[in-house]
Amino acid sequence: MERALFVTPLYAGLLALWFLVLSWRVIQRRGKGTYLGDGGDQGLLRVIRGHANFAEYVPLALLMMGFLEVSRFSIYVLHALGIVLLVARLLHGYALSFTEHSSFGRFWGASLTFIVLAIEAVLCIYQGIQGQWIWCCAR
Repeated sequence: MERALFVTPLYAGLLALWFLVLSWRVIQRRGKGTYLGDGGDQGLLRVIRGHANFAEYVPLALLMMGFLEVSRFSIYVLHALGIVLLVARLLHGYALSFTEHSSFGRFWGASLTFIVLAIEAVLCIYQGIQGQWIWCCAR
C-alpha cells in the first residue's frame, strides 16, 4: 500500500519560503550595483553566504527526511527533526542576512543543522541496513 508524504512537504514548503526571503535579501543588496560576486562588500558577502549556506545544507536534510518518511519512520521523530531544522535555518539565515555580528544565531543555527543531519544520517543508515537484512533474509 502506497503512502503519501505529509511531513517532509510541510517542512520543505516552510523552508522554501525562508529561502525566498534569503534570496530576496541577495537581490536587494545586488541592486545597489554589484551584480556578480561580492565586490568587496562585507554586507553583501554575508547575505550571499546566508543564502548559499541554506542551499548547501537544506536539500540533503530534506532528502534524508523524505527517505525516512517513505520508509514509514515515526512522524513524531520526523516532525521533531523538521522543527529543529526550521529553527536552525531561521537562526542561521537571520544571523547572516539580517545582522552584522550575530554569533548566537550562526553558532546555534549551524550546530542544530549538523545535529539534524547527523541524526538523519544515522537513521537512514539504520533503515538501509534493516531493509537490506529483511529483504535478504525474506527470500
